Amino acid sequence: MTTKQAAERYALIAAGVVIVALTAGGFWLSYAHLAEVAGQHGLKSSPVRQWAWPATLDAFIVAGELLMLRAGLRRVTDGWAIALTATGSVGSIALNVAGVSGTGNAATVPLLDYVVAAVPPTAALLAFGVLMRQIHQLVDQPANHLDAAPFQSPEPTVTEPAEPPAEPVRPAAPPAAGSVQPTEPPPEVSESKPRGGRPPKATLAELVEIGRISLAEHGTLSRSLLRKAVKDRHLTIGSQRQTEVMEMLRPEIEAAAETGPSSG
Repeated sequence: MTTKQAAERYALIAAGVVIVALTAGGFWLSYAHLAEVAGQHGLKSSPVRQWAWPATLDAFIVAGELLMLRAGLRRVTDGWAIALTATGSVGSIALNVAGVSGTGNAATVPLLDYVVAAVPPTAALLAFGVLMRQIHQLVDQPANHLDAAPFQSPEPTVTEPAEPPAEPVRPAAPPAAGSVQPTEPPPEVSESKPRGGRPPKATLAELVEIGRISLAEHGTLSRSLLRKAVKDRHLTIGSQRQTEVMEMLRPEIEAAAETGPSSG
């Protein structure tokens, strides 16, 4: 595949060089002949104007070819560029052929003279058409490669499922009268008294569990009972944390208060 691509590249470069040389040669021969025609018909006394006059026609070809080149690179069609190129090319061919006989008798002019006069501008026009075709192919080549390439859908990104939100602590059902059994304290709560220093602080979950145990033992729960239960486990509880625990256990306290008198 690499050898084939290299051969195509070299062939394209060689063809481009030949096309450019052919275009330049045909354009120069046509321009020179038009300058001679201008010299034979009114501009012989001024060589500068004689050689400048063909530019009034061939400049349309140059401008049209440049605009067509720009349109080809952009992969669009420029009608004005085509019209300019066609007008200049057809006019150049017609004037080159008409300049052979001039105002004399056309029957005495050999047919080959007309052919010689018509070949350079025609060759320049055809060479430019071939050059534009190669440019269009080069411009369209990347798009064709992209269209031919198999489409690969991007792999979906695997994301880890988000952790479910922690469920709020729901108050347990009030203990039935006469069947109140103290639950075991959480394993995190240490039953042994520390050897020194300030007592460790407990987490909110541990304090709620201690309060629930005290509620089950006494049938009610107050701030003093909660503080005493926490202190018995060699832990500490602040005033703000004590308020939070009482608020969380308030439904259980009220339920225990309602079932207490009825069970008596």
